Amino acid sequence: MKRRTEIDEKTASLALQSLARALAGLSKPEEVRGFLQDLCTPAELEAMADRWRVVPLILKGVPYREIHELTEVSVTTIGRVARTLETGTGGYAAALRRQQSRTSASN
Repeated sequence: MKRRTEIDEKTASLALQSLARALAGLSKPEEVRGFLQDLCTPAELEAMADRWRVVPLILKGVPYREIHELTEVSVTTIGRVARTLETGTGGYAAALRRQQSRTSASN
């Protein structure tokens, strides 16, 4: 990550809130995908997609090594996602619930 001068917490929080609003304002997966591709580097997108891919497997209780074998995502990354699921802000769980409810509604 590049180093930059310290920005105050309020400025950082406002910037993150602005980004969250931009994402929330997009209603179609294709729009979100385009926004993410414009916003992120290929490596950043790969890292985020890897993290998201392992969430359901962790929640199902699949062992880390098996997740690694299935996805080729590093065990370190799998562990970080698992810790975030336990101690994070609930974002993964909220997104997964929303995704599952949309899938159920379309069936």
